[in-house]
Amino acid sequence: MNNLLFAVLHAASSLESRVDSRLAAVGLSLPKLAALHALVSAGDTVPLGQLAGRLACVKSNVTQLIDRLEADGFVSRQADPTDRRSRLAAITDAGRCAYEEGLRIQQDAEKDLFGALSADESAQLTHLIRKLDPR
Repeated sequence: MNNLLFAVLHAASSLESRVDSRLAAVGLSLPKLAALHALVSAGDTVPLGQLAGRLACVKSNVTQLIDRLEADGFVSRQADPTDRRSRLAAITDAGRCAYEEGLRIQQDAEKDLFGALSADESAQLTHLIRKLDPR
């Protein structure tokens, strides 16, 4: 029996935990950073339904995530001027600062975690991951 799947899942979980522990210093986690990234990429506001699509998760998860970001002061909810039934998630100034710091932490963690790989190994890993997840 090949344990490759378990090894990949364990490595992914270990990497996620290591990055999450660094992000916690600025009140973030990988899901929170991903949500802030989606907001910044979308021009600072996005309807909650669209945010769920961008994050590839269900709307109830996005609602809970936005609740936590709103409690942190990183996001606010606003009425959607084009659809009275919809709410927008909007990044705040504090959220933008947290995003920028979180992005720096994520990039530093990436360098630390993958710095042991040669350029060729890094390219091979990138190729293999894309092959497994061809989104």
